[in-house]
Amino acid sequence: MKSKRRFFIIALFFLSVNTFAQKKFTGTFSNGYKGAKMSFILSSNGKEIKDFTFEGYWRCAGSTELITAGPTKSFPVHQGKIQSIIVEPENGGSSAFRFNINGLINGKQASGTFRMSVTGLSCDTYELNWTAKSL
Repeated sequence: MKSKRRFFIIALFFLSVNTFAQKKFTGTFSNGYKGAKMSFILSSNGKEIKDFTFEGYWRCAGSTELITAGPTKSFPVHQGKIQSIIVEPENGGSSAFRFNINGLINGKQASGTFRMSVTGLSCDTYELNWTAKSL
């Protein structure tokens, strides 16, 4: 009877330690066009951010355009650090979107840099500084 009880207590401990809810982060940029925002979801294991979305203006072929975009793939996170580039589609050449993100996630706070571009169309957000928090 004691061994079953001990197993149950150990199982509960590991479930409580290893089970975390996903966290949705929302944020803004301190440079670039006013009003731009971003959001992403940190996975429950803290190893990736998915559903990254940028909503704001970028320069495209000499004009300013409003865009809402983000990669379909997830950015890897290693020990709270984000440092990744996603190109979509992978073989899209000069017309592919290039998403470049760097940052740190610490609890409910996150910050870093982000850049989105399409070389062949001369579209670019340029490097933006972001901060975000989870509710």
